Amino acid sequence: MKMIPLGTTDIQLSAVIMGTWQAGKAMWAGIEDAETSRAMAAAFDAGVTTFDTATVYGDGHSEQVLGKALRHVRTEVVIATKVFAHSLAYDKVFKACHKSLRDLQTDYIDLYQIHWPAGAFGSPKVPIEETMQALATLKQEGKIRAVGVSNFSRKEIQEAEEIGVVDSYQPPYSLFWRQMEETAIAYCREKGITVLAYSPMAQGILTGKFGPEPKLEKGDHRAKNILFQPEHFRRIQSALDALRPIAERNELTLGQLALAWVVSQTGTCAIAGARNAAQAVQNARAGGVTLSQEELAEIDRIGRTVTDHLGDDPVMWKW
Repeated sequence: MKMIPLGTTDIQLSAVIMGTWQAGKAMWAGIEDAETSRAMAAAFDAGVTTFDTATVYGDGHSEQVLGKALRHVRTEVVIATKVFAHSLAYDKVFKACHKSLRDLQTDYIDLYQIHWPAGAFGSPKVPIEETMQALATLKQEGKIRAVGVSNFSRKEIQEAEEIGVVDSYQPPYSLFWRQMEETAIAYCREKGITVLAYSPMAQGILTGKFGPEPKLEKGDHRAKNILFQPEHFRRIQSALDALRPIAERNELTLGQLALAWVVSQTGTCAIAGARNAAQAVQNARAGGVTLSQEELAEIDRIGRTVTDHLGDDPVMWKW
């Protein structure tokens, strides 16, 4: 497993991070706590040392499952969680952090991230200074070790950096979703801010498992994902057909190839969710793959047959 430094800290992140949105159950279908716990244990055994969650994932349920599953190896793992947009006022940041600490069954959080900027989803427009000051105090108290942001624009990251240190940035980023590459991600690479790419397999599309017409269970939020819309999904099938020979040459699945492409980008980790232990182990293998420059160039060309037809909006879903 490749290890990647977290910003300016001495914290090391596994190149493949286990994402746990699905562990919260809300907005997902067919998720069981016991299976999720087994997947977390399998990920750790396969070399994944970093786990990403958020308080909004099932109103703390994901954090609770994660905390219970990893409490016996707490000092060996990096836990990243997030404070949601409706809790960015000074006092609310403390309240949210303390709830996360309880749910995670820990006395410190390695990486505490602002999940969405203030004002998102109708939340109050709290000045970034107020939120960053609260995070700085939590860091001084030893409650958190590093600060990150998620779903921010380049300008928003710069504004946060004017107040305090930002060590990570979490955007949606995959071979099929690259809207922030030339703006916020480019800025982070310039400043040494680590990129934690979420949805690096485009919410499962890059695994090739859906076939020509995706069939999603009732309640699955992916039905609102822009990439799942028919006009884009047709192009995606052609791109997947072109990617398969590259995956086969490297003895990888399509999903592993997608993750390997992401972690081949400078200072970038891939956050990959898993429904079961087998998926967790498969994902972890991608953290040790090295692709040639020729292969990376070919993968890039194929990916752009999809991304060149997408708009500029970095949000993946039509909520």
